[in-house]
Amino acid sequence: MTEIPTTMRSVHVGTDHQVRVENSPVPNPAPGEVLIRSSRIGVCGSDVHAAHGRHPFIDLPYAPGHEVVGIVAALGDPDAPVTTRDSVPVTPGLRVVVEPTLPCWRCKQCQRGEENLCENLRFFGCVHHQGGMADWFTVPANRLHVVPEEFDDDQAVLIEPLATPVHAVRISGMQPGAAVAILGAGTIGLMTLAAARRAGAGRIVVTDVLESKRRTALELGADAAVDAAGPDVATAIRTELGESADVVFDCVAVQPTVDTAVSAAQKNGTVVIVGVPAAPVTVPLPIVQDQQIRIQGSATYLPADYAISTDMIRRGQVRPSDFVTGVFTLDNVAEAFEAATRGEHVKVVVTT
Repeated sequence: MTEIPTTMRSVHVGTDHQVRVENSPVPNPAPGEVLIRSSRIGVCGSDVHAAHGRHPFIDLPYAPGHEVVGIVAALGDPDAPVTTRDSVPVTPGLRVVVEPTLPCWRCKQCQRGEENLCENLRFFGCVHHQGGMADWFTVPANRLHVVPEEFDDDQAVLIEPLATPVHAVRISGMQPGAAVAILGAGTIGLMTLAAARRAGAGRIVVTDVLESKRRTALELGADAAVDAAGPDVATAIRTELGESADVVFDCVAVQPTVDTAVSAAQKNGTVVIVGVPAAPVTVPLPIVQDQQIRIQGSATYLPADYAISTDMIRRGQVRPSDFVTGVFTLDNVAEAFEAATRGEHVKVVVTT
């Protein structure tokens, strides 16, 4: 039996944009909730953007950490059985990963089984009073997925971030053999590469401004890599593909990448916005209309995406050795955020 203390370390990002470790009470789980002991937490690009005041939906201060692996320590009501999102009975000692969307389960979207688009959505570790960058946290049992026994924690911590590009590829309408462009070779861009390859993409071109990231994309299976800071990136993409892109995944979502995406998708292509835009951008509607370009937003994930993500990691299609490039302790979390900001890492992970 795990001994549960009364106080813990928890990370908070203040209105001054400083990332601090504070001493906080260990939360008590309500009925239907469980208490989790964190073990691994990924630093997401959204965490970094929020800390710098560039996330459109996260206000400061906030409690970060939504890419979380942990161990169940206690149930809110030990006499009321609860199950995970995949219908596994929850008991102390179960190793789990969090699905951080916190839907209302009542609105039209939830009733349709699209709870990622809940009209009253809260988001653990982003728009919520708790985050996973803490020794302990509580969350509804139905937001948990069981970690396969054969996974280590570095495999498990990739399940949630990989589910995002899996979802984007799944809803893109991409057909086997499609010509694909991926804009941005950060964590999500590289995972989109893996997800698109799994789904049967044909030739894949990846762009990035950093040569080191373009090199990594080639090592992980891209057919070509284009300098996103070069002249006429869209033409370079089409040249490398040998045709226009059937699907463009924009994993950056700034004005230059949106411009490139629309241009590369001419004609009859699909642009999927995967990255979270820090600010509004303009779209050339005459071109979108005249050339029948589809623009598709992609928001987080659903349980089916977690299942595919887990299977990809099990099969070695996404490996921690390729993605986890920086590991920091919770006490050094400010350094973890700084490392993630510099762009030299693929995925930074925090351990408790």
